[in-house]
Amino acid sequence: MRIFFENSSRIILCVLFLLASSVVSAQMSEEDALMFGAEIFIEPGQSDKNVESWFKTLSDNNMNLTRIRMFENYMKDENGNWDFSLFDKAFQYGEKYNVKIYANLFPATDFTDVGGFKYPSDREHLERVAEYIKVVVTHFKKFKSLYGWVPINEPGGGSVQNPLGKEIFAEWKNSQQIATIHPLKDTPYLSFDKQEFILYYNTWYLNWLTSEIKKYDARNPVHVNTHQIFDNVAQYDFPAWSRFLTSLGGSAHASWHFGYFTRNKYALAMSANSEIILSGAGNIPWLMTELQGGNNIYSGYEPFCPTKEEIAQWLWIVVGTGSKGAIFWCLNPRMSGMEAGEWAMIDFQNRPTERLIETGKIAHLINENEKLFRVAKPIHSNIHILYNRESIWVEQMMAPDIKNNKYEIREPGAVMKSGISYFEALSQIGLQPTFKEFNEFSFSEKDYSGQTVILAHQISIPESYYDHFRNFVRNGGTLIVDGLTAFYDEKAMSKMVNSFPLADLFGGSVSEFIFEKDLFDLKITEDNTLSTHALKGIIDVEKGKNIGDKAGEMVGIINNFGKGKVVWVPSLIGLGARKANDYRPLLEFLDPYFNTSDRIGFESFQEGVLMKNLKSGNKVISVIINKNKENVTIRLTGLSAYKNARILYSNKKSKLNDKTIHIDSEDTLVIIWD
Repeated sequence: MRIFFENSSRIILCVLFLLASSVVSAQMSEEDALMFGAEIFIEPGQSDKNVESWFKTLSDNNMNLTRIRMFENYMKDENGNWDFSLFDKAFQYGEKYNVKIYANLFPATDFTDVGGFKYPSDREHLERVAEYIKVVVTHFKKFKSLYGWVPINEPGGGSVQNPLGKEIFAEWKNSQQIATIHPLKDTPYLSFDKQEFILYYNTWYLNWLTSEIKKYDARNPVHVNTHQIFDNVAQYDFPAWSRFLTSLGGSAHASWHFGYFTRNKYALAMSANSEIILSGAGNIPWLMTELQGGNNIYSGYEPFCPTKEEIAQWLWIVVGTGSKGAIFWCLNPRMSGMEAGEWAMIDFQNRPTERLIETGKIAHLINENEKLFRVAKPIHSNIHILYNRESIWVEQMMAPDIKNNKYEIREPGAVMKSGISYFEALSQIGLQPTFKEFNEFSFSEKDYSGQTVILAHQISIPESYYDHFRNFVRNGGTLIVDGLTAFYDEKAMSKMVNSFPLADLFGGSVSEFIFEKDLFDLKITEDNTLSTHALKGIIDVEKGKNIGDKAGEMVGIINNFGKGKVVWVPSLIGLGARKANDYRPLLEFLDPYFNTSDRIGFESFQEGVLMKNLKSGNKVISVIINKNKENVTIRLTGLSAYKNARILYSNKKSKLNDKTIHIDSEDTLVIIWD
């Protein structure tokens, strides 16, 4: 999307944007030490003794980072007078116990507003936010315990139907009309102005907040936490954000954000969530800003209390995905309002729970090996799962508003679930694919030999990407395509009617899609039948070759294109494997098309097991998690060059014997290879 600054206010904002970028880029390095902690919730009625005890508890458990919501409602009275004493004492205890604080700006809002408003209502409200930022940043920047600023909690998901939103939309829309003429001006097409504007508006407001902070504090980092990533990711323009943020983060609460998963797959959800943020961060560091730390009762969509084993799994997963640390929500339970008495890592008598103790144990191990972890970088498997926001937008537009829908393809979410299905499948052979939005993948390389891109049911492919994918395959890449990928363009125009523009790349066109049933068998080869959801695509072959040895119904073809190839099955085989909860046949089918000969992974398929790997100097750090109810024995591959190994962490009795591991149910096994 093109952004234009047509008036003086936009020019000023752009200048501030550039100034902020030049200042903050050096404030946080990808080689900084990892930091861990839990959010301390400050509210009226808390005794000094309690507040001090919380900072001491963090320090006693090897945790040196917290986040505090800086409630305007708790600092400013109805007459406009400011009293900072409630929060001053927290920052003073932070200094006393060497706990750094991310100050989360929280301008005045309704008491029942759990996460804070996402956009100001009008210009007057925007000015009040600016005044709040001036007062709070000016006052608290003096504390040595201040680590940085979180300008807004969990951006995205808000409504723009207010005076300020309408005003900025009109400016944005006018700039779009002046600057662009759509090639289909004589053809009716659907408008995605609302979706494109929200993408723009989230960046505009986040940039504005950051610029306001930097007016008064140009030294300390600025960090923001995404949320509900599998739903909201189409609202986030991460490459634009990375120009003015110091680091990127996320909220990853299983109870709120993992609705696409059952509890035994929350570790997988955390892994996918982390990979999306890692990719979005680009060249800036990332840190998981909120992890569920305790029990939820009335809040959240799925009530439960994490076990210490789950806490360990989530923490090691984010570390294994290159995070610079993590903060749990939260240390102490708030006393009033929504979420009162929930989510905490200490009990009601202020004693550490086993969840907190386990976190402290892990933090201690990582602190002891600080040099090893501070330079560690994720090892990926040359396999890239790509998604794009246009597919999410089109899916949301096309999905029928009906009750008791029986088919996932007719619901928002199938696009992301399809990508997740391949992510889960690859995890079960120990591989680490990347998970990227189209804009985050480099399409300008000259050689993609050994690289694989997966387009799983990406229903809308903007025409500007057609040549990008041709370049990828022509220069040696393998493209795996399933579902209704490329069925629409970015304006939801059907591209498979008449002349399919990607027929040269894919090797043919779809003659028709046939609705079968929720789950059916699709015979790809004589030896391979795949569970498939809803639709069977029949290919009108132009130059591709049938995947099967014998000619038959063309449901899958391979097309050589330049130095690479396209493997195309226009049926929902990824989503089908997910619904059947059986990825083995899918992996057996895909195995010949992956270049995994030198990749770290499992020697054989392992349902319910996942692995993350980091490279640190001449060492590799492996994080392996077993979500099965039984212990498993696994032979690891790709580690023949490493002769020495030691177990850094196991919360049970898992063992290592050369390159074979014996891992207990629900255990997280961390191995350092030298």
